[in-house]
Amino acid sequence: MLYQVIQSIFKGYQIDMTSVIMQILAVLVIIFCVLPIHEFAHGWMAKKLGDNTAAYQGRLTINPLASIDPLGALAILLFGFGWAKPVPVDPRNFKNPKRDMAITALAGPVSNIVAALVGAILLNVAYLFIGSIPHAIMIGIAVFFQYYVAINVMLAVFNLIPLPPLDGSRILGAFLSDRAMYRYYQNQQMIMLALFVLLFLGVLDLPLSLMQMWVQSGVEWLAALPFRLFGAF
Repeated sequence: MLYQVIQSIFKGYQIDMTSVIMQILAVLVIIFCVLPIHEFAHGWMAKKLGDNTAAYQGRLTINPLASIDPLGALAILLFGFGWAKPVPVDPRNFKNPKRDMAITALAGPVSNIVAALVGAILLNVAYLFIGSIPHAIMIGIAVFFQYYVAINVMLAVFNLIPLPPLDGSRILGAFLSDRAMYRYYQNQQMIMLALFVLLFLGVLDLPLSLMQMWVQSGVEWLAALPFRLFGAF
């Protein structure tokens, strides 16, 4: 992400400004459009399962002003992963709190996968007109959607890490006993600190990259499937 661009500038490497501009544009679209949908997905699923807390607090909305966390948005811009203001959920309103909380948590990453799939499909549609679109514009479109898809997949994968405060911790909670879950969240602050240390040291870079590669390959394959079936490619 932009952190890598800044590093390249300091090292004296040449920078492709078209790529940088498209990367920034893709990140802004994600911050102002996709992150609010991610949080809306949590709130919508919670409401479907019996919890109206998000709706009562005005958070069942795709208005970006309700969801943007400045620090989380900056993290996405610099590193490609980050967070928004979490939608309030009260598991006491669920019929099956553990299961329904896990489903509600999963809705966020799923929304990012769906957003990535839509972006990959739109890129394939653009490829259908590759002969009639000016080369420079086509490159810009391709770079934008490639970054857009990659960042969405990274957000989904990152949020599935089973450590608080990420969505994956709530999914993991469905498989823990009440006692284990209590102790788990009792140490939440220490676990969060450990997560940031692991990210800073790059310990999670390889597993996250492998998972992102696997998920993105699946998204791209699925997005191209209709075009292959109809002989467009």
